[in-house]
Amino acid sequence: MAKHLSTRDLDLIVTAIDSWEGKLGWEALCDAVEPLIGTRPTRQTLNAHQRVKDAFAHQKARLKSGFVSTKRPASLSIAEQRIRHLEAENSRLLQQNNVLQERFIRWQYNAHKSKMSQEKLDAPLPFVDRDSSEAKQ
Repeated sequence: MAKHLSTRDLDLIVTAIDSWEGKLGWEALCDAVEPLIGTRPTRQTLNAHQRVKDAFAHQKARLKSGFVSTKRPASLSIAEQRIRHLEAENSRLLQQNNVLQERFIRWQYNAHKSKMSQEKLDAPLPFVDRDSSEAKQ
């Protein structure tokens, strides 16, 4: 049976995608993340997680845009790699933020259409009594 991916595993996979160099493919990604998470996931397993799928699609588009790294001395090369990783992460997070903003606007419109007030939307969550199922003595 396939191993379920933890949040830590997903973070490692998304980081690997953000710092990817060269041609990106599902099989190559599966091979690359095996040492990071301990087992080799299938492409179907990776594709089932929206975070991984979004990061993969974003990095594919980014790589197609034609970014070419330059040869530098070792210390500048490390700095360039870190900058490239941070730029990829920043770009992915900006895209993710745009998706969430679009969802919020859609929710805002639907709430207005349903005549929900801001006070109802801002109401606190109900208290959950976790001890209610235990026998009282």
